[in-house]
Amino acid sequence: MSNIRSVLVTGATGQQGGAVVRALIARGHRVRTISRKPDSDGAKRLAAAGVEVVTGDLNDGASVIEAARGVDTMFLMGSSYEAGTEAETHQGITVADAAKTAGIGHLIYSSVADADKKTGIPHFDSKYLVEKHVAGLGIPYTISAPVAFMENTVAPWAIDGLRQGVYAAALPPARVLQQITIDDIGAFVATLAERRGQVFGKRFDIAGDELSGERQAKILTEVLGRPITYRELPIAAIRQQSEDTALMFEWFDRTGYDADIAALRRDFPDVGWHSYADWAKGFDWSVLSKPAG
Repeated sequence: MSNIRSVLVTGATGQQGGAVVRALIARGHRVRTISRKPDSDGAKRLAAAGVEVVTGDLNDGASVIEAARGVDTMFLMGSSYEAGTEAETHQGITVADAAKTAGIGHLIYSSVADADKKTGIPHFDSKYLVEKHVAGLGIPYTISAPVAFMENTVAPWAIDGLRQGVYAAALPPARVLQQITIDDIGAFVATLAERRGQVFGKRFDIAGDELSGERQAKILTEVLGRPITYRELPIAAIRQQSEDTALMFEWFDRTGYDADIAALRRDFPDVGWHSYADWAKGFDWSVLSKPAG
């Protein structure tokens, strides 16, 4: 292709970063990633797929600058899951500053939909702090802000329930929630990298479908060929595990995401957006036959 980009992808061994890597490689772009453990299995798999793996640490701006040499685009994402929200924000700002110093021509930051709406959800707010910093750096940037992942259906906390015929979430059965598959996130980011100047300074909330937990259970029943029942989890049980997560589900029920799905499908047809049913039909459900771990 005539529009080949060289992209430094952070979080490449994770779900979202991995989807970005796959989409970029499929479209013929050059991909590099930074890893503290280039000899790890995940890094080796990336190298085998054609990704250039360089040694470095996202908390060390100097190593990020070194990793960004000769790269024209960077995909930046963070997660508060392990390190916490403050660490996520600090790392995001460190990497964004390094991108500016390195002269990156396009910084694509992965936030979360509606993080700019004062939700009061800690892991939304932490990403918005990075967003604001990125926007103030004076460099070309775009914000990709996905809604909830369809893959949460088979997350570690949900998979055992599915094995027992139950799909559970802390929302009323009829409450609609917008969702997106990670493959669509990857394709969307690849499209942003290709469009470049057309998307500078823009923020996109992205979603592929919106449906209730009740409807999800019906689709899973059809796809799996056995009954899946929806069960509403009490918010108090979620709060015992995580206040952050409880606040998110309360916001889902009270307000919820509001990405313009019709506009996304119209303006970005090359993403090949998936509905929840599309995702479910394409997923490898053999995971349900594996022993609980």
